[in-house]
Amino acid sequence: MRNASLYFHYPCFDGLVSAVLAWEFLERHEGWNVSDFHPVDYTLRDKWLSSDLKTPCAIVDFLYHPRAAFWADHHQTSLLTRAAEEDFERRKDKACLLFDPRSPSCAALIFRHLRRSLVNKPHFKEMVAWAEKIDSADYSSVQEAILGDAAALRISRTLSMEDEGGAEYARFLLRQLRDHDLGYVADLEEVSRREVRVRRGILSGLQRVKAKLRVESGDVAVFDTRTNGDQVISRYAPYYFAPNARYSIAVVRSPKGIRITAMRNPWRRFRSIALGRAFARFGGGGHQRVGAVQLPAAHCNRVHNVVESLLAEMQRPAR
Repeated sequence: MRNASLYFHYPCFDGLVSAVLAWEFLERHEGWNVSDFHPVDYTLRDKWLSSDLKTPCAIVDFLYHPRAAFWADHHQTSLLTRAAEEDFERRKDKACLLFDPRSPSCAALIFRHLRRSLVNKPHFKEMVAWAEKIDSADYSSVQEAILGDAAALRISRTLSMEDEGGAEYARFLLRQLRDHDLGYVADLEEVSRREVRVRRGILSGLQRVKAKLRVESGDVAVFDTRTNGDQVISRYAPYYFAPNARYSIAVVRSPKGIRITAMRNPWRRFRSIALGRAFARFGGGGHQRVGAVQLPAAHCNRVHNVVESLLAEMQRPAR
């Protein structure tokens, strides 16, 4: 096959591992030559279906596109339109299209279907286990979630440093993770240097969150803060200071735009509202228990409506 392209969700550890698995499978077993790697995020949502993707292409951990010859995803909001749903249904038995919104991670979905084709890389199993843990927020504590010392967590933290050549760094990690285990990659100078800086940024970010955090009725922790690039705001930070909150809503403003993230407290037991679907109304997306949207900096007037809508849904009595 002629040169092919691989599109993957980034900055996201699950997206990264999913891309490694797809790359290995497509080259080793399908005869592809994957030469172009394209990290993508949900800022592309509105124009995604009209995007002229480089073909042949594979897409993992991201929105469905009719031009994908290989597609795998687990987000509730992956099929953007009725036409996209119909196209997926028409093609799903003829192409390699994997979709399961119940899967805790995209990497787990790919591995479950293709593991017999991936046995020559035993380190993949550990990578998939960590992708599942990270994407499903299956942490033992908020401390582990924010500053855990496992190799996968150290690598995952470095993905937030988009100001340091994000796309090229993503490609670097793909190459390393395809051939080396997590411990080896985490100890590489390029990774450890970034992790030291990120750790400092996380500690600084925690102080910002502490200063702005409030707990609304219904046990919803909310904060709205601005970062200048030196701080890293962990989505788990609200539970560091409000461990009994049921939900959190984080508004983080930066020169690049405004990111609004909401999540269900992973350390409390109750059925979450469908946060991914809630964010789809505003041009975002996500899973049952976490969702997000990225707004342009000029759309600051939309923040209040998004937050109030989420609050109203979170505060509604469970049925």
